[in-house]
Amino acid sequence: MLDSVLYFRNSRNMKSIDALTCLNALAQEHRLNLYRLLVQAGEEGMAVGELAAATGLAGATLTNHLHILRRAGMVSDERRGRVIQCRANYPQMNALLGFLTENCCAGSAAAGCAPATTCQPARRKR
Repeated sequence: MLDSVLYFRNSRNMKSIDALTCLNALAQEHRLNLYRLLVQAGEEGMAVGELAAATGLAGATLTNHLHILRRAGMVSDERRGRVIQCRANYPQMNALLGFLTENCCAGSAAAGCAPATTCQPARRKR
């Protein structure tokens, strides 16, 4: 129950303009695919080279798509030596989901509509 309370408190922090920025970043096939790969990868994320191999995108194209996702706050990255590790920003994703479902079915549980629970990233198996 506490997770649900924190989830809805966090989702109310997202403003319409922020939601539009996130949705705009995800409204392109390659970026949506990249983001879904990062969500599936869990908290460890994926190296840029792994993303390139998984998607077949050219380096400059991949970089551009990752910049758009990063500016929207959907993706973060960190340099590990010569490798750039990218990961999904789960709090931002949960805030977007909360924003989109905040008034789902006018709060009527009888309608079978309930906001999604927060996504907790899985640890990647090595």
